[in-house]
Amino acid sequence: MDASVTMRHGPVELRLIRPKDARTLQHELVTNRRWLQPWEATLPGMYTGIDMRVSIRRLLQQYRDGNGYPFVMEYDGEIAGQLNIWGVMRGSLGSATIGYWVSERFAGKGITPAAVAMATDLAFTDLGLHRIEICLRPENAPSLRVVQKLGFRYEGMRRRFIHIDGDWRDHLAFALIKEDVPEGVLARWVQGRVPADWAAVPPTDLPSADVQG
Repeated sequence: MDASVTMRHGPVELRLIRPKDARTLQHELVTNRRWLQPWEATLPGMYTGIDMRVSIRRLLQQYRDGNGYPFVMEYDGEIAGQLNIWGVMRGSLGSATIGYWVSERFAGKGITPAAVAMATDLAFTDLGLHRIEICLRPENAPSLRVVQKLGFRYEGMRRRFIHIDGDWRDHLAFALIKEDVPEGVLARWVQGRVPADWAAVPPTDLPSADVQG
Protein backbone atom coordinates (compact mmCIF):
# COMPACT_ATOMS: atom_id res chain seq x y z
CA MET A 1 0.00 0.00 0.00
CA ASP A 2 1.27 3.44 -0.95
CA ALA A 3 1.96 5.46 2.21
CA SER A 4 0.45 8.51 0.53
CA VAL A 5 -2.95 6.85 0.07
CA THR A 6 -5.77 8.87 1.64
CA MET A 7 -9.41 7.80 1.73
CA ARG A 8 -12.23 10.30 2.14
CA HIS A 9 -15.99 10.23 2.59
CA GLY A 10 -17.48 13.66 3.10
CA PRO A 11 -15.68 15.34 6.02
CA VAL A 12 -14.15 12.00 7.16
CA GLU A 13 -10.61 11.20 6.05
CA LEU A 14 -8.53 8.10 6.75
CA ARG A 15 -4.77 8.31 6.27
CA LEU A 16 -1.64 6.50 7.40
CA ILE A 17 -0.41 7.57 10.83
CA ARG A 18 2.70 9.81 10.98
CA PRO A 19 5.29 10.31 13.73
CA LYS A 20 4.26 13.98 14.00
CA ASP A 21 0.73 12.87 15.00
CA ALA A 22 2.06 11.72 18.39
CA ARG A 23 1.45 14.96 20.29
CA THR A 24 -2.14 15.38 19.11
CA LEU A 25 -3.04 11.74 19.68
CA GLN A 26 -1.40 11.78 23.12
CA HIS A 27 -3.50 14.81 24.05
CA GLU A 28 -6.70 13.15 22.87
CA LEU A 29 -5.96 9.96 24.80
CA VAL A 30 -5.15 11.82 28.02
CA THR A 31 -8.16 14.12 27.86
CA ASN A 32 -10.48 11.22 26.97
CA ARG A 33 -9.44 8.81 29.74
CA ARG A 34 -12.93 8.42 31.22
CA TRP A 35 -14.41 7.90 27.76
CA LEU A 36 -11.82 5.42 26.44
CA GLN A 37 -10.55 3.45 29.44
CA PRO A 38 -13.40 0.88 29.58
CA TRP A 39 -12.48 -0.28 26.06
CA GLU A 40 -8.66 -0.12 26.13
CA ALA A 41 -6.46 -3.20 26.01
CA THR A 42 -4.29 -3.80 29.08
CA LEU A 43 -1.57 -6.25 30.07
CA PRO A 44 -2.32 -8.70 32.90
CA GLY A 45 -0.58 -7.60 36.09
CA MET A 46 1.07 -4.57 34.49
CA TYR A 47 0.38 -0.85 34.27
CA THR A 48 0.36 0.37 30.69
CA GLY A 49 1.01 4.08 30.31
CA ILE A 50 0.40 6.21 27.23
CA ASP A 51 3.40 7.04 25.04
CA MET A 52 2.23 7.71 21.52
CA ARG A 53 5.73 8.24 20.15
CA VAL A 54 6.65 4.67 21.10
CA SER A 55 3.29 3.36 19.94
CA ILE A 56 3.57 5.03 16.53
CA ARG A 57 7.09 3.68 16.03
CA ARG A 58 5.81 0.16 16.69
CA LEU A 59 2.79 0.61 14.46
CA LEU A 60 4.89 1.92 11.57
CA GLN A 61 7.31 -0.99 11.96
CA GLN A 62 4.36 -3.38 11.69
CA TYR A 63 3.31 -1.47 8.58
CA ARG A 64 6.77 -1.84 7.03
CA ASP A 65 6.69 -5.54 7.86
CA GLY A 66 3.25 -5.90 6.28
CA ASN A 67 1.67 -7.05 9.55
CA GLY A 68 -0.54 -4.03 10.21
CA TYR A 69 -1.89 -0.82 8.74
CA PRO A 70 -2.24 2.07 11.22
CA PHE A 71 -4.41 5.07 10.37
CA VAL A 72 -5.68 8.27 11.90
CA MET A 73 -9.27 9.33 11.43
CA GLU A 74 -9.78 13.01 10.66
CA TYR A 75 -12.95 15.09 10.62
CA ASP A 76 -12.83 18.37 8.71
CA GLY A 77 -9.03 18.18 8.85
CA GLU A 78 -8.85 17.61 12.61
CA ILE A 79 -7.59 14.35 14.14
CA ALA A 80 -10.54 12.54 15.73
CA GLY A 81 -9.07 9.13 16.57
CA GLN A 82 -7.23 6.05 15.36
CA LEU A 83 -8.06 2.97 13.33
CA ASN A 84 -5.76 -0.02 12.96
CA ILE A 85 -5.92 -3.02 10.66
CA TRP A 86 -3.92 -5.45 12.76
CA GLY A 87 -3.17 -9.15 13.10
CA VAL A 88 -2.78 -9.45 9.34
CA MET A 89 -2.54 -13.09 8.26
CA ARG A 90 -1.57 -13.82 4.68
CA GLY A 91 -1.55 -17.09 2.78
CA SER A 92 -4.48 -19.44 3.24
CA LEU A 93 -6.15 -17.22 5.86
CA GLY A 94 -6.02 -13.78 4.26
CA SER A 95 -7.56 -12.14 7.29
CA ALA A 96 -7.15 -9.26 9.73
CA THR A 97 -8.90 -7.46 12.57
CA ILE A 98 -9.99 -3.82 12.75
CA GLY A 99 -9.78 -1.85 15.98
CA TYR A 100 -10.45 1.84 16.58
CA TRP A 101 -11.12 4.65 19.02
CA VAL A 102 -12.62 8.10 18.57
CA SER A 103 -12.55 11.13 20.87
CA GLU A 104 -15.74 11.85 22.78
CA ARG A 105 -16.12 15.30 21.24
CA PHE A 106 -16.38 13.68 17.79
CA ALA A 107 -18.85 10.97 18.80
CA GLY A 108 -22.12 10.84 16.88
CA LYS A 109 -20.75 12.40 13.68
CA GLY A 110 -20.61 9.16 11.67
CA ILE A 111 -16.81 9.13 11.67
CA THR A 112 -16.23 5.55 12.79
CA PRO A 113 -18.63 3.75 10.43
CA ALA A 114 -17.27 5.74 7.48
CA ALA A 115 -13.67 4.98 8.47
CA VAL A 116 -14.35 1.29 9.12
CA ALA A 117 -16.14 0.99 5.76
CA MET A 118 -13.24 2.62 3.90
CA ALA A 119 -10.65 0.51 5.75
CA THR A 120 -12.54 -2.71 5.00
CA ASP A 121 -12.83 -1.81 1.33
CA LEU A 122 -9.09 -1.11 1.27
CA ALA A 123 -8.40 -4.48 2.90
CA PHE A 124 -10.45 -6.33 0.29
CA THR A 125 -8.97 -4.47 -2.70
CA ASP A 126 -5.49 -2.98 -2.27
CA LEU A 127 -4.38 -5.29 0.57
CA GLY A 128 -5.76 -8.47 -0.99
CA LEU A 129 -7.38 -9.78 2.20
CA HIS A 130 -10.42 -12.03 2.28
CA ARG A 131 -11.87 -11.60 5.79
CA ILE A 132 -12.10 -8.69 8.23
CA GLU A 133 -13.16 -9.15 11.84
CA ILE A 134 -14.26 -6.72 14.53
CA CYS A 135 -14.49 -7.86 18.16
CA LEU A 136 -16.15 -5.68 20.78
CA ARG A 137 -17.33 -5.86 24.35
CA PRO A 138 -21.08 -6.53 24.71
CA GLU A 139 -21.36 -3.35 26.81
CA ASN A 140 -19.90 -1.17 24.07
CA ALA A 141 -23.11 0.22 22.57
CA PRO A 142 -21.43 2.73 20.19
CA SER A 143 -19.26 0.02 18.61
CA LEU A 144 -22.23 -2.29 18.37
CA ARG A 145 -24.05 0.38 16.38
CA VAL A 146 -21.07 0.61 13.99
CA VAL A 147 -21.21 -3.07 13.01
CA GLN A 148 -25.00 -2.86 12.78
CA LYS A 149 -24.83 0.12 10.43
CA LEU A 150 -22.28 -1.59 8.18
CA GLY A 151 -23.83 -5.06 8.26
CA PHE A 152 -20.97 -7.09 9.68
CA ARG A 153 -22.19 -10.64 10.34
CA TYR A 154 -22.44 -11.71 13.97
CA GLU A 155 -20.36 -14.86 14.54
CA GLY A 156 -20.73 -15.46 18.27
CA MET A 157 -19.41 -14.80 21.75
CA ARG A 158 -15.72 -15.19 22.59
CA ARG A 159 -15.48 -15.72 26.33
CA ARG A 160 -12.78 -13.82 28.25
CA PHE A 161 -11.16 -13.07 24.91
CA ILE A 162 -9.05 -9.91 25.40
CA HIS A 163 -7.60 -8.27 28.51
CA ILE A 164 -9.45 -4.93 28.65
CA ASP A 165 -9.50 -2.34 31.43
CA GLY A 166 -7.76 -4.65 33.89
CA ASP A 167 -9.50 -7.99 33.32
CA TRP A 168 -10.27 -10.67 30.72
CA ARG A 169 -13.46 -9.60 28.97
CA ASP A 170 -16.03 -11.38 26.84
CA HIS A 171 -16.26 -10.11 23.27
CA LEU A 172 -18.78 -10.33 20.47
CA ALA A 173 -17.22 -11.31 17.13
CA PHE A 174 -18.41 -9.83 13.82
CA ALA A 175 -16.90 -10.33 10.37
CA LEU A 176 -17.26 -9.74 6.66
CA ILE A 177 -15.72 -11.67 3.82
CA LYS A 178 -15.00 -10.17 0.43
CA GLU A 179 -17.84 -12.07 -1.24
CA ASP A 180 -20.35 -10.49 1.17
CA VAL A 181 -19.81 -7.03 -0.30
CA PRO A 182 -18.97 -7.16 -4.04
CA GLU A 183 -20.08 -3.53 -4.34
CA GLY A 184 -17.98 -2.43 -1.37
CA VAL A 185 -18.87 -1.79 2.26
CA LEU A 186 -19.01 1.99 1.91
CA ALA A 187 -21.19 1.91 -1.20
CA ARG A 188 -23.59 -0.60 0.34
CA TRP A 189 -23.97 1.55 3.46
CA VAL A 190 -24.38 4.83 1.60
CA GLN A 191 -26.96 3.28 -0.72
CA GLY A 192 -28.97 1.94 2.21
CA ARG A 193 -28.65 -1.71 1.23
CA VAL A 194 -27.19 -3.14 4.44
CA PRO A 195 -28.99 -6.37 5.48
CA ALA A 196 -30.95 -5.60 8.62
CA ASP A 197 -30.28 -8.87 10.41
CA TRP A 198 -26.62 -9.69 9.76
CA ALA A 199 -25.37 -8.00 12.94
CA ALA A 200 -28.25 -9.19 15.13
CA VAL A 201 -27.05 -10.44 18.51
CA PRO A 202 -29.14 -12.90 20.56
CA PRO A 203 -30.37 -11.28 23.80
CA THR A 204 -28.54 -13.99 25.76
CA ASP A 205 -25.20 -12.60 24.50
CA LEU A 206 -25.96 -9.03 25.62
CA PRO A 207 -25.71 -7.73 29.20
CA SER A 208 -29.04 -5.90 28.94
CA ALA A 209 -31.63 -4.96 26.35
CA ASP A 210 -30.70 -1.27 26.40
CA VAL A 211 -27.27 -1.99 24.87
CA GLN A 212 -28.99 -2.54 21.53
CA GLY A 213 -30.19 1.09 21.30
